[in-house]
Amino acid sequence: MDFLNFLEFKITDVIDIVLVAALLYYIYKLVKGTVAINIFIGIVIVWALWKLTELLQMKMISSMVGGFMNIGLIALIIVFQQEIRKFLLMVGSTNFASKRNFLRRFKFLKQEAVSTTTDVDAIINACERMATSKTGALIVIERNNSLDFVKSTGDAMDIKITQPILESIFFKNSPLHDGAIVIQENFITATRVILPVSNDRNIPLRFGLRHRAAVGITEKTDALCLVVSEETGSVSYIKNGDFIPFKNKEELAKRIKKDLEQ
Repeated sequence: MDFLNFLEFKITDVIDIVLVAALLYYIYKLVKGTVAINIFIGIVIVWALWKLTELLQMKMISSMVGGFMNIGLIALIIVFQQEIRKFLLMVGSTNFASKRNFLRRFKFLKQEAVSTTTDVDAIINACERMATSKTGALIVIERNNSLDFVKSTGDAMDIKITQPILESIFFKNSPLHDGAIVIQENFITATRVILPVSNDRNIPLRFGLRHRAAVGITEKTDALCLVVSEETGSVSYIKNGDFIPFKNKEELAKRIKKDLEQ
């Protein structure tokens, strides 16, 4: 009878499973590419074994594994302290209160209210010009998650986006060219920003510090990044910690505009 009761799913059970799956997915994304990924997979296996032994009423092994899970909680906090800090930073930096973000959650009611005001074409044209002269650049475009925690590392600005402005900022002799710039809506809100660098070992060695910084900030927030390589003159588009391929600047512009409207 207990086994049959286990098979009787209620709507709350479905919601519970979906929430746990979502939590595990986001934790996996957080530790992906780090040494902690192996520990995370081990914890999931041990937890699954614990629940299986409980279900099969194997009391001895269940109590042993359960005791290990309970005692190991403090050890896990120590091992995952960096990842826990990143997770809390990501959650705490989410800006739920802005009007634009609120309307995005109800874009099916009023689609025109959530269209981006960012001059994407000016940004891409500037990147293309800088690429021809191999001028290194790192551009971060803010979306839902607040980037105040990285803006504070640089110089506050309030400059409307134009192609010449972007090119002048990253000009090699400019005092503002080091670090990243942050774009919010259609304004440059910070320059000389220091970004967290990704520890992902899967990033190809040909990519330097700018690319690792772009991957780092997009791993922790939903920001979009454009990187112009000083060595090769290539332009990279990075989202959610991944390099997004594109064929030409028209396709790149279309992708960015679509991502900004989500």
